[in-house]
Amino acid sequence: MRDNDLHNGSFWFDSLDEPPGATPPASLPDRVDVAIIGAGYTGLWTAYYLKQQQPDLDIAVFEAMTAGFGASGRNGGWCMGLAWGIDGLLAVPRQQQAGIDLLNAMHDTVDEVGRICQAENIDCHYGKGGTLTVATLPFRVEAMRARVAHLHSLGYTDEDYTWLPEAESRHRIGSRWNFGAVYTTHCAAIHPARLVRGLARTVGGKGVRLFELTPVLDLEPGRVRTERGTVHADVVLRATEGYTESLPSQTRQVMPLYSMMVATEPLPEPVWEAIGLRRRETFGDGRRIVIYGQRTLDDRLAFGGRAGYYFGSERKPLIDPGDPMLDRVESNLREFFPALEGYAVTHRWGGLMGAPRHFRPCVSFDPDSGIGMAGGYVGEGVAASNLAGRMLSDLVLRQKTPLTRLAWVDDRARRWEPEPLRWMGAKMMQYAGDRADRAEFRNGRPSKFWDGLFSRVMG
Repeated sequence: MRDNDLHNGSFWFDSLDEPPGATPPASLPDRVDVAIIGAGYTGLWTAYYLKQQQPDLDIAVFEAMTAGFGASGRNGGWCMGLAWGIDGLLAVPRQQQAGIDLLNAMHDTVDEVGRICQAENIDCHYGKGGTLTVATLPFRVEAMRARVAHLHSLGYTDEDYTWLPEAESRHRIGSRWNFGAVYTTHCAAIHPARLVRGLARTVGGKGVRLFELTPVLDLEPGRVRTERGTVHADVVLRATEGYTESLPSQTRQVMPLYSMMVATEPLPEPVWEAIGLRRRETFGDGRRIVIYGQRTLDDRLAFGGRAGYYFGSERKPLIDPGDPMLDRVESNLREFFPALEGYAVTHRWGGLMGAPRHFRPCVSFDPDSGIGMAGGYVGEGVAASNLAGRMLSDLVLRQKTPLTRLAWVDDRARRWEPEPLRWMGAKMMQYAGDRADRAEFRNGRPSKFWDGLFSRVMG
């Protein structure tokens, strides 16, 4: 841990132009028009678009630590044009149009983030190099090619999604196992902490009041209760993602799951000649226990993987750099790229994200109570939070727009099971997914038993 108690332990916070800081507010307002809980992407994007449409709104954002301390400031930096649940909609004929509408909106969102960053002078190292999903086993090629064919049947083209044969894929990414890859242009690599900190400065300049070091104790219609006092508001919006369990009225809405990341030292050009990623493509390989990576602007490899769940929805503020799960992530990185032999990993960190019971985002607003929420990105929220923020702002302002007709609106999940069932289910999901991935790498063929168990637990 750094000397600064507001440092989230990540390379991203370490590489900011100035260390993160915050000052406790001397006082809180008695009343505001809109109170937003959480100064991550969702809360800040919502504030941004509300101010854009109605500049005279008095908006306050309440944050327990500092802007971006949570997942928004320590994620993998994928601003991707896809989100959990969309492929499921596309697979069902009667839901395909809803899926297409969402997918198109997500494609546009990648560009929207770039447009706003340019317009507001937010230097988040935005680079739209697309993303590569590598077929690391031969039998996965058929399914990946079938997915591209299905997307083409829905009207998308090679400009959106294309299959790269093995030789071309190996030219693009020099991974140990590579039998081809799906490539999509709809993804940008970013520096996540620079985006969230820049967004906080931007909304502050537009008159949004940000109260950091002000944990919210709970919310109810018409007010939020904080450790520093109660604030009344016509509208109260929850943008807490993996920290939702900290609010007593919101228990079992979102499961806090953990991701772990590592970053290498800056790598010399000969290493990058072997690794590829010349366009700063992001990359993964479609395994169940997800991995993800990117080439940073200063030529590091930032690489992550999903970890798990702690009993009772424990929310760890920081992950010890010596955590064994980080050893596994680093091992996966070195196995994936043999060219890294002899080069150091300089940063190791982790943190929580949020998963609703149905594993897909939701945006909702009740005009009668004045309470709304957005979230449930399951670790894919960099772009999705922008779209959700636009959707939520339209709902709050009672505007009927194409965004308020998207499938995320009011797509509420049922609550997670109580303990110990929640812990048992999460551990079984992680165990089955890990066993399926390991068995397939070992045997070179689909793991029907473990995959079936994983799918049943996921629901």
